[in-house]
Amino acid sequence: MDDLPTTASNTPAPDPIRAARNLTMIIYVLYAVSYLVGITALIAIIINYVKRDDVAGTFMESHFRWQIRSFWFGLLWFVIGGILAIVLVGWAIIFATWVWLVYRVVKGILYLNDGKPMYPPAV
Repeated sequence: MDDLPTTASNTPAPDPIRAARNLTMIIYVLYAVSYLVGITALIAIIINYVKRDDVAGTFMESHFRWQIRSFWFGLLWFVIGGILAIVLVGWAIIFATWVWLVYRVVKGILYLNDGKPMYPPAV
């Protein structure tokens, strides 16, 4: 325990990687909850943009990119589906988008839990 960084009160200093990982998980949970309460997706995307620099250079950076892309592409397809709902094909687009977003949240959580980036490293 002597090799851990400590604060003035002699308690271990917070680990920035662990904090970033916890924040990334919280954002995934906010996106998952947004399927029931839509406002949490707005909170999540704001956190993504505000804290993006804090995760730069870590494997969580790819998770933030994954989350941001999921939000914007999901919103795009929900809008397209909403417009086309008049001709019924929109409901299929909305359902497919919902399934795709659930997949992205689940995959993201599993990869984060395993400590893996969302995209393979560049060769």
